[in-house]
Amino acid sequence: MPALTPEPTEFAPLFHSRELVPGRDDDLLQKVFELRYQVYCRECGFLPEGSYPDHCETDSYDATAAHFCALNLRGDLVGYARMVRPDRAQSFPFQSHCPDLLADATLVPPQQAVEISRLMVTQAYRRRRGDVLAGLTIEDDLPEVNHDLRDHTPQILLSLYRQMYGSSLVHGTRFWYAAMERPLARALSQMGFAFVQIGPLTDYYGPVAPYLGDLRQLEAEVGQRHPALMSWLRKSDAGT
Repeated sequence: MPALTPEPTEFAPLFHSRELVPGRDDDLLQKVFELRYQVYCRECGFLPEGSYPDHCETDSYDATAAHFCALNLRGDLVGYARMVRPDRAQSFPFQSHCPDLLADATLVPPQQAVEISRLMVTQAYRRRRGDVLAGLTIEDDLPEVNHDLRDHTPQILLSLYRQMYGSSLVHGTRFWYAAMERPLARALSQMGFAFVQIGPLTDYYGPVAPYLGDLRQLEAEVGQRHPALMSWLRKSDAGT
């Protein structure tokens, strides 16, 4: 009897992420900036509300950043992240807020890297006490990824990372910087996403530490530990 071919696994069946294209997605990009204002100014108090009279949080990095949003099955905006490219000085936002590095930390060529920032999930999907902005709960470890993801927040996270990974492949990006809260770094590690802490804990819109991820190492680790997940990540629609 011939071996059965396993059905493709869908790791985020309740959500779809996409990269926002200026001109085509201006209405959705407006909602993204409104979400950023709601989270960073009103909910968390990281930035003063009075500095954004239009209730849209934007900064100088947005014009050259790649923006990604997650939508639920109704088409509602439920999550967001951006990939920031190096500025004219070949530096990233985290370097202004996290100037100190660990003794063994090494930075990578800036043209091969981006910084993932403003990663957030809407309040409706941060229902538990102690949730961080990515929607994960501080007190709990994220279960190992499997073929039956029931928690909506890991689905949103995976959906966004899938599109950012696809975009990175298209543009030749190998390294991701990210300033992360410890629960998020731990959750990504459990999924095989290889991020290494490169600096001490600091206050960068909340208590975070800077991390560096090598996508080639990520491919090797996720491919070995969760081959179905790696196959799914490779099938993003980035660049289409």
